Amino acid sequence: MAEEVPLRLHYSAELEQLSLQAEMMGVLVDENLERMRDVLRTGDLVLAERAISADDTIDDMNVSLTERCYELLRREAPVAGDLRLIVSVLRVTSEFERIGDLSLRVCKLAPEHRLLTLAPRSFDILLTMADDALHRFREALRAWSAMDEALAEQVANEVRVNFSTQQLVESMLSYDGPEAVPAALNTLVAGQALDRITDHAAILGARVRYLITGDPTHLAAEVR
Repeated sequence: MAEEVPLRLHYSAELEQLSLQAEMMGVLVDENLERMRDVLRTGDLVLAERAISADDTIDDMNVSLTERCYELLRREAPVAGDLRLIVSVLRVTSEFERIGDLSLRVCKLAPEHRLLTLAPRSFDILLTMADDALHRFREALRAWSAMDEALAEQVANEVRVNFSTQQLVESMLSYDGPEAVPAALNTLVAGQALDRITDHAAILGARVRYLITGDPTHLAAEVR
């Protein structure tokens, strides 16, 4: 019996480390989202390449954490809260990886930055969407870090009060000239990516809420 206590302490430490490493992955994604916003604003090609390179580290962390979760599931056969944590890390890191990929869609438009700025109204909407996406992600990451149920609830259910993809499309009606089509297509790609990042941030909030409460009804909010 005396040996079980140190083993349990070691297992608890592993779970805590797993949660912290997931948070570290989220911080890397946050850094790339900030790069994405700056690339969108400036068209900085060097910064775009830096974001693309940084995504390799994010992908590596996702693989490493996934393997670690599977190992813990195999070795420990966890139940209740421990099982929710491990499965939630799997889910959260998958969302982080997806958000990172979406941010790269915007960064890869850097060579076409001039086209994004042809219609000032559309470009302003894109910048606002980027600000909102970064803010929502940071709130979701903060909810995970603090295991803050109220904040997770807010992130999962917050009603959008800013621009939507539909409004972006409507603003694109002002495009004219021989570059109208490529400009509209690039704007739409960026807008859809930013919109999806915000959706994935809400999914993160729903996952944190489920992890804290254990209420399976919250899982429906992850389907978007």
